Amino acid sequence: MLVEVIRFFAHGWIDIFNASDFRFGYYAFEWVRPWPDPGMHIHFAVLGVAAACLAAGFCYRVAAIIFFIGFTHVFLLDETRYLNHFYLIGLISFLLIFLPANRACSVDAWLRPAIRSHVTPAWTLWLMRAQIGIPYLFGGIAKLSSDWLHGEPMRLWLSERAHMPIIGPHVQEEWLVYFFVIGGLLLDLFIVPCLLWRRTRALAFCAAASFHLLNSQLFRIGIFPWLMLGATYIFFPPDAFRRLLSKIGITTTGDATPWWRPRRAVASVVTLYLAFQVLMPFRHFLYPGDVHWTEEGHRFSWHMKLRTKSGDALFDLVSPSTGRTWVVDPLMHLSDTAYEKMATHPDMILQYSHFLAEQKRREGFPDIEVRARTMVSLNGRPPRPLIDPQVNLAREHRTLSRSSWILPLNEPLARPAIRPPEDARHYVLSGTE
Repeated sequence: MLVEVIRFFAHGWIDIFNASDFRFGYYAFEWVRPWPDPGMHIHFAVLGVAAACLAAGFCYRVAAIIFFIGFTHVFLLDETRYLNHFYLIGLISFLLIFLPANRACSVDAWLRPAIRSHVTPAWTLWLMRAQIGIPYLFGGIAKLSSDWLHGEPMRLWLSERAHMPIIGPHVQEEWLVYFFVIGGLLLDLFIVPCLLWRRTRALAFCAAASFHLLNSQLFRIGIFPWLMLGATYIFFPPDAFRRLLSKIGITTTGDATPWWRPRRAVASVVTLYLAFQVLMPFRHFLYPGDVHWTEEGHRFSWHMKLRTKSGDALFDLVSPSTGRTWVVDPLMHLSDTAYEKMATHPDMILQYSHFLAEQKRREGFPDIEVRARTMVSLNGRPPRPLIDPQVNLAREHRTLSRSSWILPLNEPLARPAIRPPEDARHYVLSGTE
């Protein structure tokens, strides 16, 4: 967590939050706004201090609360910057508020001997194991999709990595494609039970380490591989950590506690929390169509590195009462990164349509209509319209229900490589396929 804060300072990413007057917000959290300059830099500085205190176990409870609130605020600021590992960090920081993670090997335990303890209720350990295991499990279930089992988008990604050592000469070979496809599927589905079982633990740890180290080289996914690699140790038995400490001269003793004896209220809250975590990834089945195309129910579902999308969009505005028309290129208002996300995500297209409509209403066009011309490619398919160009998006409401203005994906998966993004933009500009 501290490393991620440092990365934001080092790369200048903090300035992005105030770079535009328009930003894409999460449903029901559109009201969340960044602090005015230099507020966001102060905000991240506080996050860094809180993360350091968490790591050291100093003022642990206060630091956990501050970090959770501060990180959640950052997470909710911009929907285009959604990352699964940011979501996971938010969940872990929430759990840390309630877990007694400062009872040993911490500054708090050194300053306050009364709180020292070398044991913890087993349910706290299993709760964190469940939280770390959920992304693996549902990431594996998501890999049972047709596109993934047919080798896409892995085939496309590998074709762009011919420069890499060892695997570079083989990226066009099918055996390598399916090594990653099947290997990733099996690892996600079985890594947790294999780490928990003593006989397979060493092999599973080596497999997980290889998987995450390779991911760190193949994909630009920030601290996620390192976060998950470090978290694998939580599946080891508690005495493994004690043995490790004893090798460096730190001895710990303590009596075992019952494996599950939380208070009834605590047990109820934990059960509800885990039920939410288990049900949330399945909600996309409530919507018709391919979730990777419609995006309905995609976020918070652990669909990690399963699709590649490219697309372009233009917006046609018309005022029926005056007959005036406008064609809006979103790059007038959005950064390249925000535009690339918006053009392939229906809910963001709707948000931007509402933004354009509100602008024109303020200019004296109360009856403004907004329609989107979109062309999107999913996993190498030829570009196809994503949004019904006949629908006035200014009148559509943002809800959690099915959006009828999202066009279905009927294009079968093809083996040829994806067309370059400029092809899709040509179709949008010409209005033809």
